[in-house]
Amino acid sequence: MSTDTPSGGEAPARPAASPALAPTTSLAPAGSAPGSAPAPTVVSPARPAASLASAGSAPAVTALAGGVGAARMLAGLAAVLGQPSIAAVINTGDDTVLHGLHVSPDIDTVTYTLAGVSNREMGWGLAGETWTVMEALGSFDGVAGRSLTWFSLGDKDLATHLYRTGRLAEGATLSQVTADVAQRFGVGAQLLPMSDDRVETRVTLRDGHEAYGHEAYGHEAYGHEAYGHEAYGHEAQTKGQPARMPAGSPAGAVVSFQEYFVGLAHAVPVAAVDFAGIEAARPAPGVIEAVETADLLVICPSNPVVSIGPVLGVPGVAQAVTRRRETTVAVSPIIAGRALKGPADHMLAELGYEPTAAGVAEMWAPYAATIVIDNADAALAGRIETLGVRCVVAPSVMSGPAEAAKLAEAVLGVAP
Repeated sequence: MSTDTPSGGEAPARPAASPALAPTTSLAPAGSAPGSAPAPTVVSPARPAASLASAGSAPAVTALAGGVGAARMLAGLAAVLGQPSIAAVINTGDDTVLHGLHVSPDIDTVTYTLAGVSNREMGWGLAGETWTVMEALGSFDGVAGRSLTWFSLGDKDLATHLYRTGRLAEGATLSQVTADVAQRFGVGAQLLPMSDDRVETRVTLRDGHEAYGHEAYGHEAYGHEAYGHEAYGHEAQTKGQPARMPAGSPAGAVVSFQEYFVGLAHAVPVAAVDFAGIEAARPAPGVIEAVETADLLVICPSNPVVSIGPVLGVPGVAQAVTRRRETTVAVSPIIAGRALKGPADHMLAELGYEPTAAGVAEMWAPYAATIVIDNADAALAGRIETLGVRCVVAPSVMSGPAEAAKLAEAVLGVAP
């Protein structure tokens, strides 16, 4: 896959890197100041979670979401509250076009997970998937002179992308198509793309691919399996095999997120991340209302830069989140200095952020009055409190549905 825009048309002009993602700077909006916070708390839910169940049209809980961690957090919330009480504003910066098909990875991961049909072993796609189409497509690699299956799409999964692409070609919006797909899979939660406008997460690769090693920041100090890292699956989207794009991407190149995440197996250091089209994007219908009217807003344990960053980057969203800071709870995706899945830990370090739960708390301090961190990071609670953020310590590895529900109960139990 080339570094052209995934739609196959002329690549949009690459905007300057968002100030929110500039190295060594915070995601904080200018002029925001968090308030004081109580002492660290080891979670014991203070009230029945059912008290947050939606009694009207507004969701009880709205979540900012992207990726597997968010999907599991949403499944846990649904297990406690029921899906009709939940709304999710989902990242679409990862969306891409492959073989002429519009693919929305984060939307599909959330949809399939809430429907109970996701492939938990792989961390993406549908359970019981087959690969007949990809195997046949791969037979054209020699003619094409490149790999056509570096990003694999399962046979059943293809039906979703075919439907989405056809409906978009007919003039439907991404919001409308997302609602259709959710209905087909029996999902009762309200699933909202962050925008119906095209936004593309683009990654600039750093010069010198050996500039960053996984041993930095003490990653080896904690056993990788000790906190359930393997439960999330680390396979790239290539049927469990490490993926590489056929043509090498030189240092300094600008690539799409999927080229970085799947094609390069997120193994190349990052110099910058920006979101092409973000300044002109508008929140999708219902997004601002869902953020403003929910009893509780949850920032899911997703990559702060490439999963939540695009959502907050849509004009108007960050402002709406900031206005309700006191009733917003964030969950750290970093445990003991590691991301459970994906490149969040080393990406944060490469962009100048501290890849710890405390570093995440600093990023989210302007948006969330409370953050939930894992027991493994309890020693950081006091430091986090100095940011004006209430720090709650609770088991946060969602290795299965029961653990996800327990984390959801913890989040709901400390809701203001």
